[in-house]
Amino acid sequence: MNWEPALNGFKAFMMLERALSQHTIEAYIGDVGKLVAYFSIHGQQVAPAQVETVQLEAFIFWLNGLGLGARSQSRILSALKTFFKYLLTEDLILANPAETLEGPRLQRHIPEVLSYDEIQRMLAAIDLSEAQGTRNRAMLETLYACGLRVSELTDLRLSNLFLEVGFVKVIGKGNKERIVPIGEEAIKHIRFYEESVRRLQQPIKKGSENILFLNRRGGKLTRIMVFLIVKACAEKAGIEKNVSPHTFRHSFATHLIEGGADLKAVQDMLGHESILTTEIYTHLDTAYLRDTVLSYHPLYRRK
Repeated sequence: MNWEPALNGFKAFMMLERALSQHTIEAYIGDVGKLVAYFSIHGQQVAPAQVETVQLEAFIFWLNGLGLGARSQSRILSALKTFFKYLLTEDLILANPAETLEGPRLQRHIPEVLSYDEIQRMLAAIDLSEAQGTRNRAMLETLYACGLRVSELTDLRLSNLFLEVGFVKVIGKGNKERIVPIGEEAIKHIRFYEESVRRLQQPIKKGSENILFLNRRGGKLTRIMVFLIVKACAEKAGIEKNVSPHTFRHSFATHLIEGGADLKAVQDMLGHESILTTEIYTHLDTAYLRDTVLSYHPLYRRK
């Protein structure tokens, strides 16, 4: 058994059974390809079924020697774990050599959080007398109301809006769908944008007919454009924090948890596969945590 059939099968598995995006699939295949290249560079003729844990450890050590960062090493290790788990599931190997591998520790970066008042200042700074301002207000309202990733915002479709019942359908990572509630204020501004700007916009580029937020040329907004719009709004509102579209997502989750929302519910709304990812939003002060324990733990409620 050589590498090509194994990689082809792995690619089909990720596409059909995991429903991962093309970008993610290519990244995983490329990362496993780095291991194949490592064996080739060192003159080792090793088939997938012959790979041992000690060889994978040597490979990770080699990557570290090349100056590859901890985050890149961690991503490659994740790809290898998924690849060998696939081979084990398909009975193409007898044991998973990557199962016990540990990656480098990643320092969790907590981005800036906007207060509710700061968000209101940014929204109020947008000029609604301009068509682009009407669109930008609806976009920022949606970012904060739904906690969307910027790519989810730019891909938001008219056919996935269920505003009459207060929900939107979001297409997240790996083309996974989730239903997210949306508040009345965001609904109001989306409808205002649709009726006063979006409906009148002509021409609309082919392929963008179902996209909610359009640029001046009738095409889908780029992520960079949304980033620049958010930056400009923050500057106009006099906010000195390092604000990006993700800041709204982070603020959405943080404000929910500070208000007492269930962590699992926040996980579902954010579209996180693991609740461990959602836990980054629980950087709450000790007083809040203490009050939560005193209010809800049965040991304290008995007193």
